[in-house]
Amino acid sequence: MLRSCAMRLRTLGATPARRPEATRRLFSSEEVVCKDYALPNPSWTKDLRLLFDQFMKKCEDGSWKRLPSYRQNPPQALQEFQTHFVDSKFKKEEQMSKAQQFTRSLEEGLGFEYAMFYNKAEKRIVCLFQGGLHLQGMPGFVHGGAIATIIDITAGMCAFSEGIVMTANLNIDYKKPIPLLSVVVVNSQLQKIEGRKLFVSCTIQSTDEKTLHTQATEVAPISTPVTAAESPRESLLSQLLQRSL
Repeated sequence: MLRSCAMRLRTLGATPARRPEATRRLFSSEEVVCKDYALPNPSWTKDLRLLFDQFMKKCEDGSWKRLPSYRQNPPQALQEFQTHFVDSKFKKEEQMSKAQQFTRSLEEGLGFEYAMFYNKAEKRIVCLFQGGLHLQGMPGFVHGGAIATIIDITAGMCAFSEGIVMTANLNIDYKKPIPLLSVVVVNSQLQKIEGRKLFVSCTIQSTDEKTLHTQATEVAPISTPVTAAESPRESLLSQLLQRSL
């Protein structure tokens, strides 16, 4: 009887074999590295597509540029982050090659659906964001942590125009909850630089600008400033823009 129970426990505890095709979907170099997730997909609502098209129009004169978005960072950016922020004992190439961006790790439509646009003259980034059903906090609304995440990556990308940074302080004032599957506009702008500290403001508004959902400020110390010529080091923004050409 004991032997029978042990066999049942082993059966219950066994990890089901993952289908080879599932593994390929998760770690396929073609999908993970090359696919641009900041382009329309079937999960995008009409409102998100409309806003996306409006900003693509603004890109035609060169004042705005769309930022592509991948599941993995450009190799040079990853290398620089490891050099300045990652302890050597964590620098395992095989593991890091499988690392994915948190905001791009969910299936399309279930998590973070967004596209970013950059205005260099205004030092501003606008992120068009649609929160999927797997981002729920209170019933029917986007989780506060997911809101903090989209603020952090938008404000952080704005700061990346000045060099390699990591968030040191993020203050968020939640005004009104964001309904799941609704589309909002995340507006981030570099306000000032004091020494090696970058100060970035960020707001989240409804598409008609009548509802202010969130206000935030971020402080990000700069580790490696970008030179005027951006050579030999290039900002993460520049690397992303080059990959979109």
